[in-house]
Amino acid sequence: MDPLFARLLVKGMTMAIGGFMPAYAIGKIVAKAMESIGRNPESAKALFVPMLLGAAFAEAIAIYSLFVVLTL
Repeated sequence: MDPLFARLLVKGMTMAIGGFMPAYAIGKIVAKAMESIGRNPESAKALFVPMLLGAAFAEAIAIYSLFVVLTL
């Protein structure tokens, strides 16, 4: 295996996994928050900030994987 090909393969897999898993987590976070708001509409204000924080922390993982790819 050519070292350049191995390097490109590792970069591609890092971005694929580093993009898919945070997207899945953000979808799960938002879906559960919307389900909770649907069951109890008064909880919308209490759930909004924690939902955004959870989504931001999940998105940070994708940004970390981008930095790893750029440094490889």
